[in-house]
Amino acid sequence: MEKANSKILTASFAIAGMLVGLTTSLLIKAFAGAFGVVARAADSDFVRHGLPVVLGFAVFAVLQFSPKIHVWGEEVVSEIRKVVWPTRKDVTAMTIACVVMVLISSVIISSFDLLSGFFINYLMK
Repeated sequence: MEKANSKILTASFAIAGMLVGLTTSLLIKAFAGAFGVVARAADSDFVRHGLPVVLGFAVFAVLQFSPKIHVWGEEVVSEIRKVVWPTRKDVTAMTIACVVMVLISSVIISSFDLLSGFFINYLMK
């Protein structure tokens, strides 16, 4: 079981590294349009392409090789495995109930809005 948790943690840490790299890349592009200093720095291939990759690998390495984070991740995975997930039938029933309640609420709020609009228009005339 620990081997499966280790694979899940490694995949999660890799995804976190990719997200950091993607976010860094998008921030560089966005700030390059707003700030001249960043635009000049973004002309460099290292800043535009290398920096996000380096930051992504750094985040992955810190997460993967930190014992405290690894222990925390193992605890999270073991707790998630204890969760009792609802059945498909229960999820469908709860979804239908939520949609019906939203529709009823929207009808009530729309009718109050319509009536108050008519009332205010009547008072303004």
